[in-house]
Amino acid sequence: MTASKAYESVEVGTELPARSFPVTRASLVQYAGASGDFNPIHWNERFAREVGLPDVIAHGMFTMAEAIRVVTDWVGDPGAVVEYGVRFTKPVVVPDDETGATVEVGGKVAAKLDDNLVRVDLVAMSDGKKVLGMSRAVVRLA
Repeated sequence: MTASKAYESVEVGTELPARSFPVTRASLVQYAGASGDFNPIHWNERFAREVGLPDVIAHGMFTMAEAIRVVTDWVGDPGAVVEYGVRFTKPVVVPDDETGATVEVGGKVAAKLDDNLVRVDLVAMSDGKKVLGMSRAVVRLA
């Protein structure tokens, strides 16, 4: 695959289409199985509360992976991501109900760099709280 977005067609301030990602307890169990991270704070409400959390929380790497999908969907090629990093600021609390939680992610081109690279800054929110800070990706465009 190659990036479908042309460097020349993008300006600083270009907004990426925002996305909403549902997170349920089932999502967390599936992610735990795929990642091997079976920490009980991600599936056991009693344990999560005993260690001071409000409820079960999503894996940080799961949240990070969902957020970068805004970029990979926009650029059309996951391989175009050259760099990606975040700071985990608040946990995504996932209640045990039919709805779970939602992570809302938006992004904006923050800088045009050399060699067809752009820096995209992301904002990820859940329950009105910013869950990822300093969320940035560098992406190579066509």
